[in-house]
Amino acid sequence: MKGHESKMPRMEDILNLPVQDPPCAEFSAAHINWKKVEGGRQGGDDIALIPFSRVDDFVKGESTNAECPASFRIESRRKRPEGSISKPRVDGYLEYTLYWCSYGPEDYRDSESGLGDSSNNKPASGKGSRPGRRHMMRGCLCHFTVKRLYTRPSLALIIYNQRKHVDKTGAPCHGILDRDAVGTRAMYAPRISEELRQKVMSMLYVGISLDNIIQHHMEVVQNHGGPHNRDDFLTRNDVRNMERVIRNSSHMLLDNDECSVKAWMQRHQKHVFFFQANSGSEPFILGIQTDWQLQQMLHYGHNGSIASHSTFGSKKLKYPLCSLLVFDSSRNAIPVAWVITSSSIGQGIHKWMGIFVERIRTKDPRWRPNAFLVDDPSIEIGVIREVFQCRVLLCLWHVRRAWMRSLLKKCCNLDVQQEMFKHLGQILYCTKNRPIIVDAIQEFMQIFVDQCAFMNYFRRRWLPRIELWVNGIKTLPVASQEPNAAIESYHLSLKTKLFNELYANHWPRVDWLIHILTTEIHSFYWLEQYIIETGYFENLRDVSFTTNSWYRALHIPDADVLLDEQNLQLAKVISQTDRTLAYTIWNPGSEFCICDCPWSRLGNLCKHAIKVAILCKSRQVARPLLSAQVYRQALLTLLQNPPDDPLVLDHAILHVTRLQQDIKGLEELSNSGLLQPLPPETNSQMVDNIPIFPRLH
Repeated sequence: MKGHESKMPRMEDILNLPVQDPPCAEFSAAHINWKKVEGGRQGGDDIALIPFSRVDDFVKGESTNAECPASFRIESRRKRPEGSISKPRVDGYLEYTLYWCSYGPEDYRDSESGLGDSSNNKPASGKGSRPGRRHMMRGCLCHFTVKRLYTRPSLALIIYNQRKHVDKTGAPCHGILDRDAVGTRAMYAPRISEELRQKVMSMLYVGISLDNIIQHHMEVVQNHGGPHNRDDFLTRNDVRNMERVIRNSSHMLLDNDECSVKAWMQRHQKHVFFFQANSGSEPFILGIQTDWQLQQMLHYGHNGSIASHSTFGSKKLKYPLCSLLVFDSSRNAIPVAWVITSSSIGQGIHKWMGIFVERIRTKDPRWRPNAFLVDDPSIEIGVIREVFQCRVLLCLWHVRRAWMRSLLKKCCNLDVQQEMFKHLGQILYCTKNRPIIVDAIQEFMQIFVDQCAFMNYFRRRWLPRIELWVNGIKTLPVASQEPNAAIESYHLSLKTKLFNELYANHWPRVDWLIHILTTEIHSFYWLEQYIIETGYFENLRDVSFTTNSWYRALHIPDADVLLDEQNLQLAKVISQTDRTLAYTIWNPGSEFCICDCPWSRLGNLCKHAIKVAILCKSRQVARPLLSAQVYRQALLTLLQNPPDDPLVLDHAILHVTRLQQDIKGLEELSNSGLLQPLPPETNSQMVDNIPIFPRLH
C-alpha cells in the first residue's frame, strides 16, 4: 500500500482526500494511493476518490492483474434521483455499485465430491447459485464498492473491502499464485475480454463465418507464441453463443419507439454520452459513442481534423442523423460519434458538445484537434471554437453535390449544365459588397430564365440561404477537396447501408437507426481499420467504399492529364481502365467543374476532377479556390485605397513587408498543428461588418 498517514481519516473527512486521476488509459489499485478509513461500517477498508467518469477504466485495470487475472461483475446496484435526500451523509450516494470477482464468493471446487462448504457464501443477493457458472466459483472474496457521491456527482468513492484474490482461509484461489489452478483455466480471467467480444461480434456482423473466425484466431495466437490469457482460449462454443445473441437480437425492444430507445439506453449506458428526452420545449437529443469509436477519436483526432456530417436522412428518417468524423492514414472518414436529434443540429450543439469533448480529455488531457470542419454555416461556430480550441473550416461538399444533382436531373443540355454550374460557383466566389452579390444572383436567374425546373428549385431551396453561405465563406476558411471527398464517400456509404428499400418500414423508428448504426455500420468501419492494422481479411475489403475519390486521384499519373495551360476551358484525363478513353473536365481547377465520367454524372466528386485540380494548383495555372478568393479580395481592397500621405505610405510598405513574414510564420505553425484559432470576438466583428442581402423574388 502506497502512502501512510499518522492518523487514519474518518468517513466524514473523505471530501478532503485528493482526487486521483492517473494519466494512463486504464489503471488499477496499484496506481492509487489508498487511505484506510477509521471507524464506521467501512472501518479498516481502503478508500480513494477518483473522477466518476473513470470508474470503467479502474474496473478494466483491476481485471488485468498479472498474478490474478479476473473479471469483476456487478453484484448489486442501487440508484437515487437527485433531490431525494434533504440532508445527505458525506458518503451518501447517487449510485451504489458492488463489484465482485467472478471467481467468488461461492466455492464449488469440491462440490462434486460432496465436500463443498457453503458457509463461505455471501448473503443471498437474489441471483441464487448462478446456473452455468458453478464450475467457476472458487470462493474468491475480492470485491469493492463504488459510490457516486450525492454531494459531488462528478466524484466516485472507491471502497476496497478485500483487495486480495483469496478464499476464506486467506490462500490464493485462482491465478498463478494458486497451485491448484496451474494448468487450468483458473489461471486466467474467467471470461473473454470485452475487446475480443467486440472483435468477434463485428466479424459476425460483416458476415465472416464461424470457421474462418476460429481459424484466424488460432493464427493470431500462434503468431504471438501460444496462449497467454483467457482470450487465447476462444472456443467454437464462445462464437456460437455470440451468433445466437445476434440472431435473437432485435431493434424493437418494446412496441413504443420512445420506450424502446430508453430500454436500449439502459442496456448500453456506457455508449451514451448525452441524452435529452423530447418535451414541449426541448428537442430529442441522443449522443452515441462506443469504446472503439472513442479510441479512434483519440488516435486520429489528436492533431488531426474533426468533421461534422450533419442532417443526414432528414427526409426519410424520423430524426436526422449527425456524424462526427475523423480521417485515417488513407484519408478515409471514420465515424467516431453519432448524434440523433429532432431539431437542427446547430440548435442544441451547446448542450452536448462540451460533454463530448470532456469525455475525450478525461482519457487524454493533452488531446487537441488541429481543425473542425462544418458543413452548415448556421452552426454555432463560437461554441466549437471554445470547446475544441481549434480553427473552424467550412465544407462546401453538400452545396456542390446538391446543385450538381439537381442540374443533372432538371437540365438535359450538357452545355447549359456547364454554364449554370460555373455561374453558381461565381456566386459563391463573389466575396465583394452587397450590390455586386445581388447583381450576380439576378444575372444568373435572368440568363437561365428558361430553365424553369431548376430555377423553381433554386428559389425555394437556396435563395433564402444563399446569403448565409456567402457570409460563411467570408468569415471562415474553406476546406480543400481532400476532406470533401472523404465526407462525400462516407455519405454515400451511409446512404447505401441505411436506405435499402428492405428497411423502408423501419425508417420512422429511432430504435432501428440506433441498432443499425451500432451493429452493422459500426462493424463495417471496425473491420476496415482492423484490415489496415493487421493485414488480415484483405479479400473482404470493399474498395468502392473504403477508398474515396481523393485517394484514387493520387494514383493517376500526371502524364495521363492533358491540360492546355493557355486554354483552361477544359482538360482531359485518360481512363485508368480503358486507355482508349479520355474524360473531359470543364472549368478545370474549380470546385465547380464538371466531368463527363459516369461517376461524376451521378453528381459525385470524381477522381478525374480532383486530379486536374491538384495539377492546376501545383502549376499555379487555375483560378484560386474560394478561401484564396477571400484572401485576395482583402488585399485588393487595401490596394485600391492607398494612403495619400507619403510618410504614411512608407510606414504601410514596412507593415506589408512584416505582414508577409508573419504570414510565412503562420503557414509553418499551421503545418505543424500549432496555429491557434482567432478569438471569437474577432470573428464577431467580421460578421458585424458583413452586409445583409435583401430577399430576391
